[in-house]
Amino acid sequence: MFLRATVRKKDGKKHTYYSVVENKRLEDGRVVQRHVLYLGEINSSQQLAWRKSIEVLDEDHPQSARTIALFPEDRCEAVVGEEDVVRLRLSQLRLERPRQWGGCWLALTLYRELGLDAFWAERLLPSRKGTRWDLVLLILVVYRLLSPGSEWRLHREWYGRSALADLLDMDAVIDDHALYDCHDLLLEHKAALFDHLVSRWRDLFNVSFEVLLYDLTSTFFEIDPPLSDEDKRQHGYSRDHRPDCVQVVIALVVTPQGFPLAYEVLAGNTADNTTLKGFLGRIERQYGKAQRTWLMLCAANNYVEWVAHDTGFFGSW
Repeated sequence: MFLRATVRKKDGKKHTYYSVVENKRLEDGRVVQRHVLYLGEINSSQQLAWRKSIEVLDEDHPQSARTIALFPEDRCEAVVGEEDVVRLRLSQLRLERPRQWGGCWLALTLYRELGLDAFWAERLLPSRKGTRWDLVLLILVVYRLLSPGSEWRLHREWYGRSALADLLDMDAVIDDHALYDCHDLLLEHKAALFDHLVSRWRDLFNVSFEVLLYDLTSTFFEIDPPLSDEDKRQHGYSRDHRPDCVQVVIALVVTPQGFPLAYEVLAGNTADNTTLKGFLGRIERQYGKAQRTWLMLCAANNYVEWVAHDTGFFGSW
């Protein structure tokens, strides 16, 4: 950190305004200056005091750091040297822009540990306007992990209360259109994403796939029924007890440890017992044949169906 002076002429006089700024290195190697605090016009003694304070707080030169004492301004006793005292006006202390930091930092660490930053950087290239789609997706993922909600809430409230702008060296505001448009870019990379995650599960946790758990859920839409029979939003068996609403069925395959392998969005009128064979084929094509046992809970009929895939044996109880 350092003091930056800006000189402006006003009414024929020169005025010097000071700010505290710090250098930040971006991932592409560029160094940018980030505004930390605006000081306005200060006299020479105030300028000297700020320079001493910055020397104490300078993270780039920790060897020059030293201990200082904090005293309320009205009770500052001369127990140490004047240069080692920082006077605080407690009545004027206030909290400005508190931000969620720890959760954001941990989410970014996990995201990078899974290799998702490099995976998406190769596939989601910046737009012609400079939109970093890989970082937009990263923000969406962190938001879903820490405080799931709508993209509108992310744009209007949550992003400004998080530390993502600081951690990613991004603007303090985010375009709401980019949040919605980003979803359209992901579907074509679905199979590659599953392959990548399964590889990371194996490397990190030595996950095996002898037993797979298969289940279905649904989500409904409070809208008028679609007119097209090709639309996946259809009336069907409602697990949410909303038979008046159209819905889609979501199928998910996970390991017994809870690691996801695949998902599929199906039409809302799909019967549970018609989906399993199709998923067997998809998993076999993507991950190869293996001695796997599948467990599937059929909630509508209240029984568990299991399949020994390689023998072709089906059973239920």
